[in-house]
Amino acid sequence: MIQLQNFAIRRGGRLLFENATMQLHHGWKIGLTGVNGAGKSTLFAALLGSIQGDVGSLTRPAGWIVAHMAQEVESQETSAIDFVLSGDEEWWDIHQQLEHQADQLDMDTLTQLYGRFDEIHGYTAPARAAQMMAGLGFLENQIRLPVSSFSGGWRMRLNLARTLMSRSDLLLLDEPTNHLDLDAVLWLEDWLKAYEGTLVLISHDRDFLDGIVDHIIHIENAQVTLYTGNYSTFEQTRAERLSQQQQAFEKQEATRAHLQKYIDRFKAQATKARQAQSRIKQLERMQKLAPAHVDTPFTFSFREPTRMSSPLLRLDHVDAGYASKRILKTINLQITPDSRIGLLGMNGAGKSTLIKTLAGTLAPLSGERAASELLNLGYFAQHQMDALDGDASPMLQLARLAGRQISEATLRAFLGSFGFSGERMDTPCESFSGGERARLALALIVWQKPNVLILDEPTNHLDLDMRHALTMALQDFEGAVVLVSHERQLIASVCDELMLVHDGKCEAFDGDLVDYANWLRQARIDLEKQQKALTQKANEQKINDQKTSSTPVEKPALVAAPVQAITQPVPSVSSAANTGLSKEESRKEAARRREATRPLRDKIEKHEKQQQKVQLRLTEIENLLADESLYLPEQKTALLKLMTEQTELKATLEHSENETLELMLELEEMQQGFNQA
Repeated sequence: MIQLQNFAIRRGGRLLFENATMQLHHGWKIGLTGVNGAGKSTLFAALLGSIQGDVGSLTRPAGWIVAHMAQEVESQETSAIDFVLSGDEEWWDIHQQLEHQADQLDMDTLTQLYGRFDEIHGYTAPARAAQMMAGLGFLENQIRLPVSSFSGGWRMRLNLARTLMSRSDLLLLDEPTNHLDLDAVLWLEDWLKAYEGTLVLISHDRDFLDGIVDHIIHIENAQVTLYTGNYSTFEQTRAERLSQQQQAFEKQEATRAHLQKYIDRFKAQATKARQAQSRIKQLERMQKLAPAHVDTPFTFSFREPTRMSSPLLRLDHVDAGYASKRILKTINLQITPDSRIGLLGMNGAGKSTLIKTLAGTLAPLSGERAASELLNLGYFAQHQMDALDGDASPMLQLARLAGRQISEATLRAFLGSFGFSGERMDTPCESFSGGERARLALALIVWQKPNVLILDEPTNHLDLDMRHALTMALQDFEGAVVLVSHERQLIASVCDELMLVHDGKCEAFDGDLVDYANWLRQARIDLEKQQKALTQKANEQKINDQKTSSTPVEKPALVAAPVQAITQPVPSVSSAANTGLSKEESRKEAARRREATRPLRDKIEKHEKQQQKVQLRLTEIENLLADESLYLPEQKTALLKLMTEQTELKATLEHSENETLELMLELEEMQQGFNQA
């Protein structure tokens, strides 16, 4: 349990919060909210233990393992998979000792290391790390690449995977979805739901928070308040509290005005002086209530588009991709003024390729991109902020677009609607935060009166208020919208048509975002089955090749085969059987079913035989290890060999048992399908 008692922190002479008193219990999933600068990152640092409070105390169990996501990842030549595995510090330390120092360790130390390695499921850690990386969008051929070969956004994904790899008791995540696409966000949401420790999460994605957290800590007006429920519940509860607070404030102000009026009227009269003094003391004793403070949200609207025609943009039989790789084939897509399209698809499926082709920054490999003469395209790319002139202020960059005929007052009023005021309008944007740069990039697009908006992850780095303002503005926008976003609320609020980029195609998706999440989960299940079958086949082929060449069998590889790109889900087997069959037809149908299920039953039988052999060998090893003479110094090599074989066999047995269980479930599903057909 984490306990805060009258906790207060000041930074730079400014009070961030005070009198914070609460208990955070193990297993809670907590969303940490508040406006920028309220003190969220400071409270994070205090929970991490890197800073101390000025007053009061913050305590947590001494034995807890705390995992947090650093904001930067240094360039290094370590492989991506090893970088992720190092997130489990105990696993990494034991692995390094067994890998590089086994010959230098005494028997007792080796025994303890192997025992602990088995307890923490050490031999399955590489497979879990590979699956985690696949969930976050890494391809099979990327996990062995050095960290230095990845861009900044992908390094942040690596850092997130490394953080999740820790077997932590307390997990601190600050905006973990900023560099993720929708399918990675959905995977992360499922992972965090299953996390058994205490989670403290900062996020500007309402749906993400709603799907995970069960408590909210809100920092406002130097006060830290704990709410029960998810983010939507918090918003409702806070709104009710603010309404009550506003009513109390207005009532108190009326009372104060009445008292002050009495004082002003009678304080100079001798006969009323005592009563006036009494009112003055009463006024002084009254606790000053703050008015309900709701931060003024950003408000802007898209300017009325230039003239429009229909269609504004069209792709006819387009193949898209790069010279060395064709990613999308035969794409037919028409953008009209009424188009409100949300693009769905897994990482690597081709969404960015399609977006770039629509925007005209990537030429089609074949087919035609036809643009209307009246097309005025507003394109917000994922890295749009990098295109800003770092040496120029917001005013200067907007003035370049507007021309001399627009007054400075008009430009400043426009920038003010995007949260720029005072000296920030005239400050070179190289010093701006990610959120400020994103707001400026969006403002420059809005100014140009586009009639088609192509937005690729426009909400990265935007806070909740600005995301809300963008959603409202897009709802009122009179032109066409093509949107890629990991924020489900934005897609649901703005788009009325969903298209799925998958398997080299772009087709209408029949369903909503809940249906897409279900499709995605099922697709991953189907992929894992396919991947396991391919891995088993490859291992069997390798064993056969080794037998043929009389080459000794190698020990199992450290890293299991990771998940590859999703393919179309494998259709389930169905039966043509029906009721009312004759005896001969029933016999033939039974034979057909046996034949259809034979591959599964053969695999199950094969695994069971393998398990029997492994179990027999494990029993033999346990008997050998019971011999005290084996622990003499001169028997070190033999002991080490037996212990290594034991841990490898346990890992093999666990894997085989899991495979058997899945095969049995698959067989049961197939048999149920026969019965229902």
